[in-house]
Amino acid sequence: MTPLERLRLEKAAADCGFERNPMLLNDGGMELRSAQFPEAIVVHINGSGFRVSASAVSLLEGADGGVVAVTDMDKLYVTLQRASTVARTMPNRVADQFRRAQKHLPQTTEAERLVVQRVGQDLFRNALMDYWQGRCCVTGLDVPALLRASHIKPWAKCVNDDERLDVFNGLLLAPHIDALFDGGWISFSDHGTLLVSELLPHSARAQLGVSGSWAIRDLRPSHAPYLVFHRNNELRKAGVSKLGMSVFSAP
Repeated sequence: MTPLERLRLEKAAADCGFERNPMLLNDGGMELRSAQFPEAIVVHINGSGFRVSASAVSLLEGADGGVVAVTDMDKLYVTLQRASTVARTMPNRVADQFRRAQKHLPQTTEAERLVVQRVGQDLFRNALMDYWQGRCCVTGLDVPALLRASHIKPWAKCVNDDERLDVFNGLLLAPHIDALFDGGWISFSDHGTLLVSELLPHSARAQLGVSGSWAIRDLRPSHAPYLVFHRNNELRKAGVSKLGMSVFSAP
């Protein structure tokens, strides 16, 4: 690895959330770490591109045998940014932050308990903004002030803080989609396909701009249990219609 290549990799690491000093490995790779999570990424230069591996396979999308081939520096940035985002928001990480914050907050009165709940909700929103890269996961809207941190399994129905603050129990949504989802007028399949309750009249769908193109394209298997709960318990129940397809009952 030349000094220039090392400098470029160190800058990419710092820019993408791996703020600790990178370590050069004996095999020529560079190990990237952060104080915010224990997982590590290793980058090897591979011709004009890069070979990226991770200590936890879940950090890398499309990994083949735990390794991703990246063709250029721009794609390396995308890969590293996504890996650090997933690492920061892995299950229980946000809940652990909340538990640490709770220790320093009084909870004697109802007003104080509401403050604690607000702290948890703010942590949850920040995690979703991070995970979904500041964009509505359905429309791509990227105006932060308009985006809603929407629980898939509602806060009040979660059994513990790990569920309430699990990033996979959340969708970052534009306001109109959040209102429809929160109200049980729409839901999504495990693959992200839009489902619409038959109780929402076709005229209302048109007025609200409900579109068959609405879909979530970056769902992970960890989203599935929460989506099943939403379909079974929150979606209004006269049946479900998938836009452009026949009516069916959600699992």
